[in-house]
Amino acid sequence: MPGPVTDPRGAAAATPTRRGTEAAMLAFAVVLTTAAQAIVDLTVTGSLRPEMAMFSAWITALWIVAHLAVRRWASYADPLLLPAVALLVGLGLTVIHRLDLAAEMSGNTASREDAPVQLIWATLGVALFVAVLVIVRDHRALSRFAYTLALLGIVLLALPAVLPASISEVNGAKIWIRVAGFSIQPGEFAKICLVVFFAAYLVDKRDVLALASKKVAGLELPRGRDLGPVLLAWILSILVLVFERDLGSSLLLFGIFVVMLYIATERASWLFIGLTLFAGGALIAYQIFGHVRARVDTWLDPFAYIDGAGYQLVQSLFGLGTGGLFGAGLGGGRPDQVPIAKSDFIAAAVGEELGLFGLVAVIVVYLILVERGLRTSLVVRDAFGKLLAAGLAFAVAWQVFVVLGGVTGLLPLTGLTTPFLAYGGSSLVANFVLVALLVRISDAARRPATPHTPAVRLGEAPTEVVTP
Repeated sequence: MPGPVTDPRGAAAATPTRRGTEAAMLAFAVVLTTAAQAIVDLTVTGSLRPEMAMFSAWITALWIVAHLAVRRWASYADPLLLPAVALLVGLGLTVIHRLDLAAEMSGNTASREDAPVQLIWATLGVALFVAVLVIVRDHRALSRFAYTLALLGIVLLALPAVLPASISEVNGAKIWIRVAGFSIQPGEFAKICLVVFFAAYLVDKRDVLALASKKVAGLELPRGRDLGPVLLAWILSILVLVFERDLGSSLLLFGIFVVMLYIATERASWLFIGLTLFAGGALIAYQIFGHVRARVDTWLDPFAYIDGAGYQLVQSLFGLGTGGLFGAGLGGGRPDQVPIAKSDFIAAAVGEELGLFGLVAVIVVYLILVERGLRTSLVVRDAFGKLLAAGLAFAVAWQVFVVLGGVTGLLPLTGLTTPFLAYGGSSLVANFVLVALLVRISDAARRPATPHTPAVRLGEAPTEVVTP
């Protein structure tokens, strides 16, 4: 997409084009979702379920509302952000419905129908998406609440660790809050709060953190006194790993901070320091914590643990192998053989029924979403918006990479969920908020420039003092 339009007549002409592009892509996503659901029903049961008409109307209304909200409150936003999300959510609903039918056909009475629940979560997510667009009219206003959001993020992150295991622990990780049949994963919302804080803090301290003390092996290393922020982020990630036994959130938060630090300072030495701290932390965690050692050992040789911890990964690899290049077709595989396939291993279900081509197509949709977020970071005019958009986009990319790496055996399993695709209300709703912030920044980036808002590169942007 071109950069911000500076000519008012060009801007007026560009807005209807964006509206048409987004509407057409959303229509494509709705048609594809409906067709995929129909294929699943016909393949598995031989007929369309009675709820199909209601589902089609519901999903159509959902994206019409989201589209109208974007056109009303963010009319210059990138027209590909929302359709990419719609396509991922629609495919996720289809695969979850397919797994529901598999459980029903096998007589699994312990399993419930999760697709209708996920549709309700998607509706709540769209409602919050619209609310963010209405409330946050200028993304720069978030910088004023940076330290408040940091405190909120830390509280949300730490809350499950201090609660009794009976209401916070699932599969060995204390990352949930479960009360009266309702569950929430506060770490998903903590991620967004901390990204906003990281962006505001790094804009404020960018010049200091970019200073180098000496050059070693071609790397300009920062001063020792400036290592505090990255050490604090490292310690925070270790604490999450220790008290919540959550490898995924620990890896996600530290990776996001190090990459945002690199983007802010343009110093490759911060990446080197981050990788060194990560390697050291991983080695210490492997030696001290049994649950980390078990996950790494299972990752290295899952077939040695096929009767226990390795069963899930082995079944995932079998499913991906069965799918081959083109897959068994929607409804034609046995993705229900993988435990917890609806959430942790939904990518394995996609790979089995849509094949390598289908899984790569899903990855391409994620790449489009991330690329548009990074492009927004390049064209937005203020330094805070640049860092915030880059951090949010990288958060999605990093999470997808870690999850797919675990499903395919490239990385140890982390327990993270695939954004927008996997079953889980907390993840889905939080990621709708994330995309709403990207849409808001994209709208600001593509609005016609005024004489008082010249476009600048991040490296040339002046330091902005952010007050709590």
